[in-house]
Amino acid sequence: MNQTNEEMEIKIKKIASYASYAIIGLTALMIIFGSFGTIGAGERGVLLQFGAVQDKIFGEGLYFKIPFVHGVVKMDVKTQKDEIPASASSKDLQMVTSKIALNYHPAPDSVNNLWQEVGKNYNIRIIAPSIQEAVKATIAKFTAEELITRREEVKEQIKENLSKRLLENYIIVDGFNIIDFSFSEAFNIAIEAKVTAEQLKLKAERDLERIRIEKEQKISEAEGKAKAIQIEAQALMANPKVVELRWIEKWDGKTPTYWGQASPFVGLNK
Repeated sequence: MNQTNEEMEIKIKKIASYASYAIIGLTALMIIFGSFGTIGAGERGVLLQFGAVQDKIFGEGLYFKIPFVHGVVKMDVKTQKDEIPASASSKDLQMVTSKIALNYHPAPDSVNNLWQEVGKNYNIRIIAPSIQEAVKATIAKFTAEELITRREEVKEQIKENLSKRLLENYIIVDGFNIIDFSFSEAFNIAIEAKVTAEQLKLKAERDLERIRIEKEQKISEAEGKAKAIQIEAQALMANPKVVELRWIEKWDGKTPTYWGQASPFVGLNK
């Protein structure tokens, strides 16, 4: 019986020894595999020490850390795109709705600050509100009509305003575009009426210009004829023979059947 107990004790000790070795092995593996990791393309790693954000940022590739002490949060720094609707009032109190297309990415060298202050949901917590604020601040400077006629200027001002806001939160703007401006139905009708009136006005001005030119042409033509008649009259007064010359120029060479009281050739031989 005693021998059996001794054998059991030996077996138990062996099992405990094997378990210890297994635990040590697993711990060693955890330490080894927990000591390194990889950061993918277009990502950055934020180093945490007992959950606190550190200044260290891991770039793409392999990194090493202290197991159970350090953690790494991966942040995507590739260009992202959002399309966000925005509403604002113009300078003349017209309600304007628009859709903003924004391309952006987190500043790679500041992802630790972004994670510490905002977290991963920065597109909801920062991007959308910043677009709304930038659009409202800029739209308020222009009338509804100017938003149409000066659209490029409006776009640049919104982009500049938005870029400053986002950069303060470690976001860099890559591209910006206003997809559409929409106004109230009443305003659209008023704009169409104004455009129609301007077109009619332009047509009337063109018609007046055409009439003026035609009038000047007729006056010039009449003046030219009058001057020609005056010159010819002066020539007749200076030389009566010109009348006979004109008659001869028009004569077809046939002798008229009736001369009247006098021959048109009287006096030609004098």
